[in-house]
Amino acid sequence: MAESTITGIPSGDRESQDSISIVQRGNLKTLEQTLRRQWRLGQNIVLCWSADERGLLVIFVPHYFLGNYCAGTAAATMQGEDNEAFVRKLISGRRRKTREQLFKISERLDIAPTFIKLNTALTEEKNVLEAVEQLIKRYGLSYVESRAVLLFDIVEFSLHTPFEQASQLNSLSYSLNSAYNKLLAQGIEINFARTTTGDGYYIWNRDLGPAANQDLFYFMLLVVADNAVARAASRGHTVPVIRAAYHIGGHYELYQAEGVNPTVFSYIVGDVTIELARMLDHAQAHQILVGDFHCESPSWKPVTEAQTAGKAAPMISSPAFVSTCNRGLPALQGTQLSGKAIKSLACHLTESPDQTEKPGPRRFRIVDKHGLSRHAYNLQIAIDLEGQRLCLGLDGSRLPLRSAREPVAGEPRPRPGAAPSTEELFDDLAGLLKKRSTKVMTED
Repeated sequence: MAESTITGIPSGDRESQDSISIVQRGNLKTLEQTLRRQWRLGQNIVLCWSADERGLLVIFVPHYFLGNYCAGTAAATMQGEDNEAFVRKLISGRRRKTREQLFKISERLDIAPTFIKLNTALTEEKNVLEAVEQLIKRYGLSYVESRAVLLFDIVEFSLHTPFEQASQLNSLSYSLNSAYNKLLAQGIEINFARTTTGDGYYIWNRDLGPAANQDLFYFMLLVVADNAVARAASRGHTVPVIRAAYHIGGHYELYQAEGVNPTVFSYIVGDVTIELARMLDHAQAHQILVGDFHCESPSWKPVTEAQTAGKAAPMISSPAFVSTCNRGLPALQGTQLSGKAIKSLACHLTESPDQTEKPGPRRFRIVDKHGLSRHAYNLQIAIDLEGQRLCLGLDGSRLPLRSAREPVAGEPRPRPGAAPSTEELFDDLAGLLKKRSTKVMTED
């Protein structure tokens, strides 16, 4: 969705633009021009702003300032808040501050505010203030503490010809747009954004909150289903074999320079994108992974006004989140896939066949090339498409087992001091070889 370079709000939102007066449009244009000059091709970034009767007060810092500030030796203030936590809080959410707050921030950072003169004072109209927020963010850096993000990766992308690569990226892009339209037809609108990884896409919902996270999960299911249907009807290598991952976590958001202006599309980087990349680095073709996270429950509904004001939504684990999303899937019944209506749609995390031994979904430990580890779950999808049943994702038989060999019940244990058997020697050798290869996925 493109944005207006004058108002800073989505260009497709005609109602929002039309409700801004000509005078305030002039203010926004002046603000845009001044921010662009002070931005200096990305040399400086904006942190926050405050309204003034003659214009705006903003805090500009060099692009390297925040990194140096967070790496400083002064770890904490008298309030016990370290520099990095202070910066993250500063660039999270809305950037407007009161005049007193802005000067306190200026004093702590030891940076003088910059005054931007406008022809008239800004009004307190919602659309005007939202447009200012969007402009400030375009020329700054933002932090989001919790957001759902998807990663779709094309398997063996580099082994295909350039024409096949272009066809596969175009096919995956079409599946994204098709899933968006299918959800929109069911009354679910995903305000999704994407950035390419070269052989796939990061996808996120511009909207925040538990409902937005759930909608993005539904979006992933339909993208995987659309890709599977298209691949079954295709020839050659024009439709990609993909693997996918879903995770919720924090990230930074920025607008890179494109020529002499910042782009109107944002980029994200942070813990959530790193976790997704490490997870899919070990995933198999057709596999769908769900990260190990905690988030606000999308099914929670406040009972009292106090709960609504406090946003006291309970935190749930990723298995509980998937279960909650699965209960809402009947809303997608009737969605068309390749001209056929979805009669039923369900998803679940792969569980151990012996639930008496270890009940619950199987959790997998993923160790990357740096020796760092994280956990993930395997997701399976079942779709009834007018008599045709689609089973997407990997079933339990194709998943890795625990790394350590556990003795079988009734098996004699080795006697202390006894010479190891040939089988034990081979097991020891295999264990040593596994330790030399740091990249591994095993059942936790």
